[in-house]
Amino acid sequence: MRRICLLTVYLTAVFGGGALLSPWLYWLTQWGAAHWTALDGLAKSPFSRFVLRAILGLAAVLLWPLLRGCGMGSAREIGLAKGGRPARNAATGFVIGFGSLACAAGLAVVCGGRTAHLSRSGGEMVFALLGATATAVVVAVIEELIFRGALFGILRKAWAWPGALAASSAVYAAVHFLQKPDAPQSVDWLSGIRMLPELFRIPAEGLAPAFFTLLLAGAILALVYQRTGSLFMSMGLHAGWIFWLAAYRLVTRETPDAARAIWGSDKLIDGWVAFLMLALVLGVVWGSVRPAAGASSPPPL
Repeated sequence: MRRICLLTVYLTAVFGGGALLSPWLYWLTQWGAAHWTALDGLAKSPFSRFVLRAILGLAAVLLWPLLRGCGMGSAREIGLAKGGRPARNAATGFVIGFGSLACAAGLAVVCGGRTAHLSRSGGEMVFALLGATATAVVVAVIEELIFRGALFGILRKAWAWPGALAASSAVYAAVHFLQKPDAPQSVDWLSGIRMLPELFRIPAEGLAPAFFTLLLAGAILALVYQRTGSLFMSMGLHAGWIFWLAAYRLVTRETPDAARAIWGSDKLIDGWVAFLMLALVLGVVWGSVRPAAGASSPPPL
């Protein structure tokens, strides 16, 4: 119960504190843009972006105190133990993640749902794909530490691990649907607080299949962590997926009159084909990733 209370305090501090911090970040950026033209683009960003960035930044800053308070101060407790061939596990995960969404993309092109299209020169494409790779690695590491290492890790100390998997996967999927409300006419120190309800005003239409795909992705990543006892394979798997989410729009374009519900848009995960590919990945993980020694979760308290 103590860990659940700490997690509740953490989430309240992250969203409430981020909302209160966001106007100050906005004003600081406007001041900086008046002195350095390099900040012009950032200064023109919608206020909702400052709110979301402040929440994300505070989530990262407060993560370590949360883990320490929950008795998870060691690398092993958050899935970063050095043993167990971490590089090999990460590479295996990346191959599975990359391959699964590569199959979804390939099917979309072969079946006419998307058209192969290279919209940039060779040099620009290489640079863009390198950027996609870097993004995949950074985002995968951060999100796995937060959602699997911390959230799932804390919940499975309080609940049976299947319940912790379901809850953490639902939160993971829901966070990806936070809205970007219109900017207020003027920003004051309570603008972020007033915007919080709008961030969570998620429309019911348009949730399927993207929400279910993300829910399934979160379940797969948590199951891999549960089975292996470390985050390295989950990080690799996650990075493989993110690479395709970034690269898909670079190498394909939508075919007119194609069934978007089946093949998805530029986002890829909003099509049922991607969901089915991840369902196959779940089957592979369940059948082939065997529990590692000492990888079981602590008993519920």
